[in-house]
Amino acid sequence: MVLLGALAALGVLGVLGTATGSAAAADGDVSWTVATASNDFGSGRQNYSYTLDPGARLTDGLVVVNHGTTPLHLAVYTADGFTTEAGRLDLVRKDGKSTRVGAWAQADRSDVTVRPGRSAEVPFTLAVPDNAGPGDYMGGIVTSLTRPGQAEQRLGIRIRLRVGGELRPNLSVEDLRVSYAGTADPFGKGEATVTYTIRNTGNAILAARQAVSLSGPFGRLRADAGKIDDSPQLLPGDTWKVSVPVRDVAPALRTTGTVTLTPLLTDTSGSIAPLAATETTTHTWTIPWVLLLLLLVVLCGVVAALRWAFRRRRGRRGDGLREAVGTQEFV
Repeated sequence: MVLLGALAALGVLGVLGTATGSAAAADGDVSWTVATASNDFGSGRQNYSYTLDPGARLTDGLVVVNHGTTPLHLAVYTADGFTTEAGRLDLVRKDGKSTRVGAWAQADRSDVTVRPGRSAEVPFTLAVPDNAGPGDYMGGIVTSLTRPGQAEQRLGIRIRLRVGGELRPNLSVEDLRVSYAGTADPFGKGEATVTYTIRNTGNAILAARQAVSLSGPFGRLRADAGKIDDSPQLLPGDTWKVSVPVRDVAPALRTTGTVTLTPLLTDTSGSIAPLAATETTTHTWTIPWVLLLLLLVVLCGVVAALRWAFRRRRGRRGDGLREAVGTQEFV
């Protein structure tokens, strides 16, 4: 997502981000937009992004614009962020529990009324606790509308906070598995599926560039998965499940699966820096059952032929022996 600050509205409505930093619903039923306030932090910001030390405090603002023809009454609240299973950033609901940014940031009011065609600014304060650990945190400030008989509609902008201290970006691969499906061609190659879970075990928000390969003993008969999309940005502690098909895999009996992750760190200015790559491996059996069955059939045929030849040879030797004995008795 280009604009993580444009959080998905719940229910049937989606949210789109604009270049000016506002968030507006794509559905025409939503008649308002939200944007960052213009102040000492700048104007036209796409979202809120701060770097603060533990114990620091600041005040900023959210601007709400009513594009409708009737007064608009909205609830306003702050919430922690999380990554959904679809890889999108979302916020904890108002009745959910927030323990970080959603708890450290507080709007000056719990609701706002905006007249038609007008705007209103809602100040909010962000106070970082003295004992906050270093690293990245994500949350947001949300405006919410609930009408009788309708689903809640939400528009918000993210708050990305980096608390000063040692930054320890790190990703790990968990539950790495390889499943192999052979082919009816005894000399052909099959397909494999590599599954694993990426976990953000560090304290920085990271995406992952991924590479997957399979190889036989001594690194031979290598098969690469090809281009794999980068993972979404994962908050510290978040996970992302991945399933990658790999084609043209030779049944090399003992096969090694390798997943290479390159963490992608985005700084406060939006620049992306690739970090040192890490590799995780696992092993699996890729047995050419059709070829082995064919070899077994051939082997059984060879054994049967040898046994037949041996019996025939013994039979001939027996006949010759009986002829020799018969001749002696006759003489």
